[in-house]
Parts: sequence; C-alpha cells; structure tokens
Amino acid sequence: MERNCLVSPSSTDMAKETINCTDRNCPSHGSLKTRGQVFDGIVIADKMSKTVTVEWPFLQYLQKYQRYLKKRTHVKAHNPPCLSVKTGDSVRIVECRPISKTVKFVVIETLSERSSDGPRKSKAFASELSGDKK
Repeated sequence: MERNCLVSPSSTDMAKETINCTDRNCPSHGSLKTRGQVFDGIVIADKMSKTVTVEWPFLQYLQKYQRYLKKRTHVKAHNPPCLSVKTGDSVRIVECRPISKTVKFVVIETLSERSSDGPRKSKAFASELSGDKK
C-alpha cells in the first residue's frame, strides 16, 4: 500500500522503515493525516516516549526601537519509530490532528544529523538567528 506523504523516502530507507514501523501515528505507514504548517527546526529534547521537543529561531521586529529581537519557538512533536531522531538533529515537522494534550505536530523528515556541540551551541543555529551567510 503506497500512501501520499510530503516526503518520498528512497527505496533503501523504505525497506528499513517497513520492518520497524508499526506506529499508527506515523504519517508514512500509519493512518495519521497531515495538514497545515510545515517547520524546520532542531530537536532539543528526546527524553519522552515517542515525543521530541523541536525549536526554531525567528526574528521579531520592534518598531519603537527599530531593532530585531531574537526569539525561539518550542513545540512538541510525535517521533515515529521509523525515524527515531535524537537531540541535536535538524528535522522537518508538519501539523496534524492533536495526538495528545501538547503534541500537535509530527516529524516527517530528518534534514541533518546531530551536531557535536549540542543544539543551541551549533554554528548553524547561531547563523540562522543572525542571518549570516558564512
């Protein structure tokens, strides 16, 4: 059975996923439908069972001071067993129906593996906030 999903995994990834994934809340193998917003962020916590906390930076403009504030957004997302992302990984999450009281997003793709310095100390994270192209 082939499902329409936002990300089409390669054939080698699909072979690994079908063996391990029996999660009904997996957007690729289960019955979870995705809709709405899509975000890219960094996993800052993975201590919960099948749930990760994802953070992404953004800039807010303050007109009074004509400056930008650096802010972060934290959301909890479902982590399917076929992906099993860890702290420091860069991931893509998408909105879905509420899975629990706080979980309303699901991880659909791992963009890059974890950084050795941790999620908040990585140079990629700092450059996203500052807007540098180094």
